[in-house]
Amino acid sequence: MSTTEFQVTGMTCGHCEMSVREEVEKIAGVDSIDVSAQTGRLVVTSAAPIDVDAVIAAVDEAGYRAVSA
Repeated sequence: MSTTEFQVTGMTCGHCEMSVREEVEKIAGVDSIDVSAQTGRLVVTSAAPIDVDAVIAAVDEAGYRAVSA
């Protein structure tokens, strides 16, 4: 099990969280996602290490900015 954490800027509400979740869920290998607008934190859990650039691109597609924490 691999867990990767990101700091996401620009999220302000539950809709923002849902947008990020929907985009990141599209990445192959993602098992679970924990995202919080309040803390600006995104945690992605997968069986194998996940492609960090793919997660950052997915968050960007949702309209936000992410950096690996």
